[in-house]
Amino acid sequence: MASPDPRLRKAMGLVLLACLPGVLALFWTQGWGVMSSLLLCASSALSCEAAVLAVRRQPVLPALNDGSALVTAALLAIALPVAAPWWLPVTAAGIAVTVGKQAFGGVGRNLFNPAMVGYAFVLLNFPLQMNHWPSQPLGFIDSLQLVSGSSPQIDAWAGPTILDGLRHNRSLTVDELFASHPGFGGIGGRSSEWVNLALLFGGLFLMLRKVISWHAPAGLLSGLCLFSLLAWNGSGSDSNGSPLLHLFSGSTMLAAFFIATEPVSGPKANLAKLLFGVGAGALIYLIRTWGSYPDGTAFAILLMNLAAPSLDRFALRRQQAVP
Repeated sequence: MASPDPRLRKAMGLVLLACLPGVLALFWTQGWGVMSSLLLCASSALSCEAAVLAVRRQPVLPALNDGSALVTAALLAIALPVAAPWWLPVTAAGIAVTVGKQAFGGVGRNLFNPAMVGYAFVLLNFPLQMNHWPSQPLGFIDSLQLVSGSSPQIDAWAGPTILDGLRHNRSLTVDELFASHPGFGGIGGRSSEWVNLALLFGGLFLMLRKVISWHAPAGLLSGLCLFSLLAWNGSGSDSNGSPLLHLFSGSTMLAAFFIATEPVSGPKANLAKLLFGVGAGALIYLIRTWGSYPDGTAFAILLMNLAAPSLDRFALRRQQAVP
């Protein structure tokens, strides 16, 4: 029986370790829901991967042991609302593995980022459930009731994100929003600013261990900062938010260090990675500000996945043109 690539397995293990601060920050700020979401995503991803491999008559255990399905599950668990019903993470992880990964031939062959395929699927099909985020940390029993669907009071526990509140604001200044909206914290979302900070440390850990390079994260954060700075018009009621708010709200750091750096669906050349990140950051800001969805990470990454081969060709031509 073939064994998984040890380099791949080591890289996936380090990515899972880097995700741990973000999971702990979510647990601290939003309660037990992230743990149930992580368990459901992991179970669904591993089960679906095993089923598809069995149907294709390929070795099951080596593929499950490489850690790629667990990484997809962990990224989805961090990105998905922790108050979502149980079938949402199950569906997202199942689509991510079957459509986003195995439909293209398995690990190393996917055209799109598998986690973002699953996320985009549930976002497009279940927008109401995807917009329920707890306004306070939930205890074990409350989380269990919400996830199982036995609690009829989800609207009392959850509400829209601050990006959604900012986009639909028409009368309050940003300072008034920070003072009145329960989802606002110090510089961004009450929960998301801590989660983003934790994921930033996790991403820097991956860079230090040379699992990822700096190019895609630097490009994404620079693109998001540049566009938000150019469009920033202060703290008035028509403000789109400061660069600092956008950096530490939504899934910014998850996108920069864990999504945009996916090596298979992204470009290979360093210049192409940098341009990939800049494009993703710009698209995230544009979708957040003028799109129909408050956080455009999934759509931005999937669109840039389509551009990755062209970016690699551009980088190659630039390299060949240098004397």
